[in-house]
Amino acid sequence: MAYLLAVPILGLLIIFQSALFSRVHLLYGTADLVLLALLAWAVQERVKSAWQWTVIGGVLVSVVSALPLGAALLGYLLATGVALAFRRWVWQVPSLAMVAGTFFGTVITHAVSLAALRSVGTPIPLVEALNIVTLPSALLNLLLAIPVYALLGDLANWVYPEEIEI
Repeated sequence: MAYLLAVPILGLLIIFQSALFSRVHLLYGTADLVLLALLAWAVQERVKSAWQWTVIGGVLVSVVSALPLGAALLGYLLATGVALAFRRWVWQVPSLAMVAGTFFGTVITHAVSLAALRSVGTPIPLVEALNIVTLPSALLNLLLAIPVYALLGDLANWVYPEEIEI
């Protein structure tokens, strides 16, 4: 059932991201709400549908964005894998896993996007892309990471209620 919620939730996040948050930028970096939602969903303890959400979000973003087909999906899959690894390593502090996953997820998705754009012949200087796009995007994502984590945590508690033993 949880993966059925992914389409409307991630669809709304894509609309907010493309309509509102694309206007709020630091240098040339913008926040990635879909990445934040996928990471926040993945680091929740009871969530079992993180990979399904990632595939749905990656396909939706691949359809909407101007990136080569599948680049967003690959970046989100790698970022979710990193977030799940962080969840196992720091299992008692999932908010720390969210913050670390956000930073590394942003770097990973931008590296995949940069590699995909360079593979189709777009000349993008690496150092300038890192300084002007990736690091400001990581800062914006880190500022939004904890609020998104809290909202998706409430959703995860609603979708996966805690079982009470009698």
